[in-house]
This record gives sequence, structure tokens and C-alpha cells, in this order.
Amino acid sequence: MPQPPPERSTSARPPRLDASMSLLTHVMDHSLDEGYAEAAARREDDGTAGLPRKTRAKLGLAAGLVLIALVVTLGAAQARVSAPVVAKERQELIDRIDGETDAADSLETEVEKLRGDVGERQRAALLQHGGDQGELVALLSGATPVEGPGVKLVVDDADETDLGDDGPRGTSGFSDTGRVRDRDMQRVVNGLWESGAEAVSINGQRLTALSAIRAAGDAILVDNRPLVPPYTVLAVGDGKTLAETFRSSADGQYLQALHDGFDIRTSLSDQKKVRLPAAPSLIVRTAEPKAADTGSGAADAGKGTS
Repeated sequence: MPQPPPERSTSARPPRLDASMSLLTHVMDHSLDEGYAEAAARREDDGTAGLPRKTRAKLGLAAGLVLIALVVTLGAAQARVSAPVVAKERQELIDRIDGETDAADSLETEVEKLRGDVGERQRAALLQHGGDQGELVALLSGATPVEGPGVKLVVDDADETDLGDDGPRGTSGFSDTGRVRDRDMQRVVNGLWESGAEAVSINGQRLTALSAIRAAGDAILVDNRPLVPPYTVLAVGDGKTLAETFRSSADGQYLQALHDGFDIRTSLSDQKKVRLPAAPSLIVRTAEPKAADTGSGAADAGKGTS
């Protein structure tokens, strides 16, 4: 007799032991956030799912370095190619400058030689046509060197230049400082002429009736030649009398005021013998010697400095 099948219980399944921990269970079952899961899926589609972030950063840095190295290499190669051309052009420019400089020096030497020759011819003409007064005319015109008793006046800038608004140069159009100006030297030279000087030179440059003392910036020019302080003025004349007369003159008092007010350094002394060179060149513009049978003449060598 067949056995009946065992009876099965239809009662409900017993509850899970962790049913009270549903939140924790959900976190365990779904540890990866949906957003991260989607991002991972996209990386898998792009083929980069297997590369960590640091690895990708290193690869990017390496690619950048490779690109920079390539640019530098190309630049160096280009510079290496163009370097001989640049060096050649530079050397050609240097050679051209050297050639022009040599040519200018040669022309300057030739000009000085011709200037000296012209001066010698002019001095000879003065002596020839001056008759009995030829030597005197040559002396007064600066055409010949002279020597004799005289004075030595040294004028130099102050140790420190101080600005000021008032002073003996306040109306001359430039500021009062401790620097010697061209107008100062003009007054000094004219004062010596008026005090009885027969010949005057500044720093070895002979002055004539046509000489000019001018300024170029802060530099003082005599006949367009720059002077460097200290300025040494030599004057031929009766040394003691010339020095005393100059000190008491208006120009001598002006120089003393510059010394007292702006510390411009001055030194005046009489000399037993001073020697003055001839003027570099003598330019006669309008004067002509008279005919030999009626006597001879020359340009008036009036004293003074423009």
C-alpha cells in the first residue's frame, strides 16, 4: 500500500536574522555608488578603465615634456643652421665700421696737417707784409708763440655743487651751482685783457681776437675744442701789476664772489716766465695788406673774447 507523501508545511519562511539591519545590508550589497558605476562604465567604453589617475597624470606630463623637448630641439637646429649667416653678417659689419673709422682717422690727420701748413703760411705772410711791425702784429694776432713774465690763474669746480637761486650769476640765464660756466671764463679772460695782458691761453689753447668761449651742455668749448677742469689761464704781462689790477677789477671781484658764494676754487699767482703756444689757425676774412710802396697794414688785433 503506497505511502502518502509527507505533508509540507505552508507556514511562512522564518525572517532573516539581519532583517533589522536593512540599511547596512543595502550598503554592503551596493557598495559602489550609481554615479561611480556609470563613470566606470564610460571609462570601459573609452578604453581607459585600466589606467589609474596618477598614471594618466604621469603620461600627460611625459607627453608635455616630449613636446617641449621637440620644440627646443627644432629651435636649436634652426639656430645652428642660421648661426654662420649671422656671424658672417656681424663680422662684415665690424669690418665696415673699422674701415670707416680708419678712413675718418686718416682724414682727421690730413686736416690737422693742412691746418698746420695753413697756419705756418699765414704767420709767414704776417711777418713778410708787416714790415717793422710784423712781429708785433704776429704776436697780437696769436700767430707766433710768446713767452715772458705774467700770471697763472687756475679756476676749478667746487668739490660739491649746491643749487641756489640768488648770486652773481642769477641773471645770466642759468642756475647758480658750484660748476664753472662758459660765461665765467669769458669774464675771467676779458678781465685779464682789460688788466693789461698781452697774450692769453686756456689749458694750452691760445686766444685771439676771433676766439670764442661757448658751452655745449656742461662742457666749456674754446674755439670748438672742449676743455676739462681745472681751467689754467696763462697771461703774459707785468706779473705783479697784472695780478693786482685783475683782483681789483669788476671781473676779479666777480670771480671772488663765485669763490665765496659757491666754493669755486681759484688760485692767482704772478710768474717770472710763462710760455704760450701759437694759435692753431689764423683766419683772416676781410683784412688785406696794403701795397708795398705805400706801407703795409694788417687787421686790427683788438683784445677781447666773444
